[in-house]
Amino acid sequence: MSTTNGRGREETEDERADRQWTELLQELRVAQTGVQILFGFLLAVVFQPRFADLSDVDRDIYIVTVVLGSATVAALIGPVTYHRLLTGRRMKPETVIWASRMTVVGLVLLFFTMCSTLLLIMRVALHNTFALWLVAGIALWFLACWFVFPVWALARGRSGPRTDEPRESDSSSAARD
Repeated sequence: MSTTNGRGREETEDERADRQWTELLQELRVAQTGVQILFGFLLAVVFQPRFADLSDVDRDIYIVTVVLGSATVAALIGPVTYHRLLTGRRMKPETVIWASRMTVVGLVLLFFTMCSTLLLIMRVALHNTFALWLVAGIALWFLACWFVFPVWALARGRSGPRTDEPRESDSSSAARD
């Protein structure tokens, strides 16, 4: 049975789950590529000759960063495993929900991994407290781009009319242009 559920789409629960899974896979492909490159970089750092010159604080930041990176990789690859283990068990809607949650956890972990990586790099490159202020500013930008703007758009979308649907007067003025 098809239903729109107030979303403007006429699709069954299974069709919606298939569409949402495809969309989630596209999002994961973007995130996983960046995470894999970042994690590869982090794993290689310890084998560089300059690593021995790091201060105890910088080594601690490195260890925290590698642990965060590992947790990020697990969370962002987890949905694939989840899906693979549950395929054929008629649980796709539940799989999409849990995979989406794992992806959000992965993105939060990625935020912390990025901040920690930037802190380590800026401390080594700048050797002063400006590194902390620079990373704080970049962290705020990440927060805005990844979380604040989407939440703001969500809140705005719920409070007013949708602007992506042309009104009758808009279509008539577009026809004149």
